[in-house]
Amino acid sequence: MTTRPAPRASAMPRQNNLRRAIAAAAARLIAEEGVEDYGFAKRKAARQMGVTEGEFLPTNAEIEEALQEHLSIYQDDDHDERLFALREAAVDAMRLLSPFKPYLTGTVLNGTAGAFSSVELEIYADSAKDVEIFLLGQGLRYEHREVRKSGFDAPEAVLEFDCNDAPVRLAIYDRVAERTPRRAGPGGTAERARIEAVEALLAEAR
Repeated sequence: MTTRPAPRASAMPRQNNLRRAIAAAAARLIAEEGVEDYGFAKRKAARQMGVTEGEFLPTNAEIEEALQEHLSIYQDDDHDERLFALREAAVDAMRLLSPFKPYLTGTVLNGTAGAFSSVELEIYADSAKDVEIFLLGQGLRYEHREVRKSGFDAPEAVLEFDCNDAPVRLAIYDRVAERTPRRAGPGGTAERARIEAVEALLAEAR
């Protein structure tokens, strides 16, 4: 087994600067163009900068930090109002799905939601079909989205629907997965919150 030699000390500042530049470009794609997948955003940003070497790509945490910085500088005056409305829609959707004890995840939870963001929910059920039957019984129209099986923690199904004019993306996992540590998702974080925590965020913003 061969090991790659460690980069020269003189190369480290250049690599770090390039990683920060790619992270900043990826943050712009997420905030301004509605790209939700952090992996896609950083690969696209790298290509735009003529970078193809994997070691230069920033981590999801670095992109998250760059996104927070971007929003603190460039976010429009409507950001707080938009975030509040998305969290209200999240609470309404979570109440609808209360039999499945949903979690809120993603940018609406961490506060980096942009103009194109969806409310990202996840639930754990015996089968995705049980959830679909429940939604049909509520008279709720939804659409299936393709699931990329990228590992053991991929959802069984992803459904999309609207709640209070907000797009909702519902990821359905097997019950066993709830007790399994998960990798960070497309939004760069595995953080999740029950409805009580989301209601507390709304109360703080009032």
